[in-house]
Amino acid sequence: MVKKKMIAMLLAGGQGSRLGVLTSKVAKPAVSFGGKYRIIDFPLSNCVNSGVDTVGVLTQYRPLRLNSHIGIGIPWDLDKRTGGVSVLPPYEKTSDTEWYTGTANAIYQNLEFMEKYNPDYVLILSGDHIYKMDYEEMLATHNRNGADVTLAAMPVPWEEASRFGIVVADENNKITAFQEKPKEPQSNLASMGIYIFNWPVLRDALITLKDVPECDFGKHVIPYCFEQNKNLYTYEFTGYWKDVGTLSSYWEANMELVDLVPEFNLYEEFWKIYTETSTMLPQYMGPNATAERCIIGGGSEIYGKVNHSVIGADVVVGEGSLIQDSIVMEGAKIGKNVRMKKAIVAENVVIGDNAVLGEGQFAESKLDTRVYNSDLVTIAENSVIPAGVSIGLNTAIVGETAAEDYPNARLEDGGFIVKAGDKA
Repeated sequence: MVKKKMIAMLLAGGQGSRLGVLTSKVAKPAVSFGGKYRIIDFPLSNCVNSGVDTVGVLTQYRPLRLNSHIGIGIPWDLDKRTGGVSVLPPYEKTSDTEWYTGTANAIYQNLEFMEKYNPDYVLILSGDHIYKMDYEEMLATHNRNGADVTLAAMPVPWEEASRFGIVVADENNKITAFQEKPKEPQSNLASMGIYIFNWPVLRDALITLKDVPECDFGKHVIPYCFEQNKNLYTYEFTGYWKDVGTLSSYWEANMELVDLVPEFNLYEEFWKIYTETSTMLPQYMGPNATAERCIIGGGSEIYGKVNHSVIGADVVVGEGSLIQDSIVMEGAKIGKNVRMKKAIVAENVVIGDNAVLGEGQFAESKLDTRVYNSDLVTIAENSVIPAGVSIGLNTAIVGETAAEDYPNARLEDGGFIVKAGDKA
């Protein structure tokens, strides 16, 4: 096997429970984003744009759609005889077979994959962030500093710092302390979960910590490297970066794409975002249709009005309908005279005529207040909403619902419907 300078290990096995019903049947990195893409397209595109041509994608939770989307890596030019993209699920071994139990444990279980390339450096990535980063520039900084480990980091608001791994660095960007989700953070420089390791340093840490339960980079590997007096540095990132791990952040990131001046540009020629695309018909706008500040995917048919929304491919919006501040994913069918505001409608949902989504008053979710707390309506893939019903705020629906599931033709604010055999 040809030796590689740097390979990437992309962690894409997370369930993404904070995305609620959107991930009831699909892994978080495979969730649609921006009308055309899936979340994992962003780190994969960063790899190919940065010249990283060997990527291991570690999958676990509901991997089928993710595996199908990645395939042999053709959209990202990663269909290579040597290197390319490899999907790495947990597998049965002669002994100690187990699921991936932590971020570092997942990497350790694929030690053999990394060893066959004998890289100089290993790039550790997460599969669920929206950003553009030149990993080659990060590697150059790593080498200039003479680092053993480099953590990508960026400033966050002080009031949010306790949610992150926090790094404390000196004037030369050398890390002097690392705090994993501290109650009293010493800085507001947050780790982005992006690391470059010198291969011998990573290999030693993984082998030494292999028996640590739920071994994790932030909790175990980084502190171990400190104990071994390794040189740890930060690479401060100043561009757009979004952890879309909650419904509110996911919705906000999509809405930012259709701002008058989008903070995150999907249309840059020099840093393209690649994805698997099927051949589709052109968009069609009906005689009474209007669209303002929208993304509309290929093959969609718009007969109503769409304002400040992200519409995926092969979506139908019926005549007389008004879609505002919403995300409608691929294959959804919206009937006639539907009113929808601040809704997230997953793939292949059917919404009947005259339905109303997202009108009401704030009420705490009866399903999960930590997940459904942003006045959104969230509808899982393949769900059916009958004609003429009204759905309030902070609501969630999973499954093929019928009129009898809606007392007085309404799902009250904070309510939810999960049909038998489905999972919230």
